[in-house]
Amino acid sequence: MVLAYIAGFFIILFLILFMIDKRRVSNGIFLTLALFFTILAVAYGLMSTGSNLIALIVVGVFFFILALFPFLIIGLGIGLVYNGRLMVKREGRKIPNLLTLFVGIMILVLIVLIILQVTIFHSIWLSIFFTALFLILGYFSFLLFSFLISSYIYQYNRPRLKQDFIIVLGSGLIDGTRVPPLLASRLDRAIVFYHKQTAKKFAPQIIVSGGQGPNEFVSEAFAMKNYLLDKGIPEDHVLMEDLSVNTLQNMRFSKTLMDDLKPKYRSIFVTNNFHLFRASLYARKAGLKSQGISSKTALYYLPNALMREFIAIIVMYKGWHITVAALILLGMLALGVVTIAFG
Repeated sequence: MVLAYIAGFFIILFLILFMIDKRRVSNGIFLTLALFFTILAVAYGLMSTGSNLIALIVVGVFFFILALFPFLIIGLGIGLVYNGRLMVKREGRKIPNLLTLFVGIMILVLIVLIILQVTIFHSIWLSIFFTALFLILGYFSFLLFSFLISSYIYQYNRPRLKQDFIIVLGSGLIDGTRVPPLLASRLDRAIVFYHKQTAKKFAPQIIVSGGQGPNEFVSEAFAMKNYLLDKGIPEDHVLMEDLSVNTLQNMRFSKTLMDDLKPKYRSIFVTNNFHLFRASLYARKAGLKSQGISSKTALYYLPNALMREFIAIIVMYKGWHITVAALILLGMLALGVVTIAFG
């Protein structure tokens, strides 16, 4: 019964915070906790029915998942390596494209080291190290799951067709001048929304936001504007913000532009689905009351992109996460010293 109350508490907390502002990391954390305690409450409830058959099924499912877990981890490592090779083949050998390949290899190496520790090394310090590592990985796995939930539920944001501005977030250009497919998908999504709203006799203005990078001959905003004009969007409905060099500046500089044009306005922003949630955090940080809509991304690109987004969000709150990891390491180090001293 207590587990059900705890689950209910986290569900209510999630719903309240989500209705207040969808753009919170804590939303996913509370929903993850709600799901965890709901599963525990259901399992406990089934075990408490007095039926030996139901209890046997619950225990059987638990041990089946437990036995399956190592194979899932191995499968994850192999899958990430495969995705990493696919990324290199299709996107090139740039460092950001190697992330899933690197993580996949690290998972497989870690599995080999654990097997060696259990069968050959038998080192107490290695045992303590692996325990600390598992606790830290467990902490970040919980955060990753929470992030994925937050990203997923935020995709279902459906803004009304009453927007004054549509902000399209920029990205790097091909050959320093041309809009790449990833950015084109954002612009196409903005065009679809633009036409839907224009059909209701209320045409929004599209703000293309992005400065000029070191290897670009024109600003991202300039290339994006030309793309929209080629697609038939009237020039007087396209505004350029060509000074920003990151997502936070996209939001801040676009907000300044909109504040100057129309003090009371409604706006949305457009980016790819993997980037949508983090972009919403930056919109909130910039004081911009704007929700986002997403464009689709090729499936092979998503694992790497989502991993980069997760790392970027971790870095946003790095002080807290470093503290947690340090406390875990110090705690396990102290445990190791005590174990050796009194063992």
